[in-house]
Amino acid sequence: MIKVINAEEFNKNIENGSGIAVVDFFATWCGPCKMLAPVLQQVADEVGSKANFAKVDIDQSMDLAKKFSISTVPTLIIFKDGKPVENLVGFIPKESLVSKINAHL
Repeated sequence: MIKVINAEEFNKNIENGSGIAVVDFFATWCGPCKMLAPVLQQVADEVGSKANFAKVDIDQSMDLAKKFSISTVPTLIIFKDGKPVENLVGFIPKESLVSKINAHL
């Protein structure tokens, strides 16, 4: 299960982390977010230790949503060594998501 993190965990594990991290900015009321969740879990299982996966609930962490200008959910941001390198908005098929992540490894 991909962990839902707060701002403190985000700063520690994503912004100050190394390597690739994929962060799903979502909302509990969002239909496409619910569709993306199992796909993201499959990708996390497939990619394994090559990338870190986390989720941020925009209603619980509004400061992070504002910081990254999240206006549509789901939005996935791929981070490399703590810096955002790619934004993906909306539902993304598994193959496309794996390809985007692999491009940054």
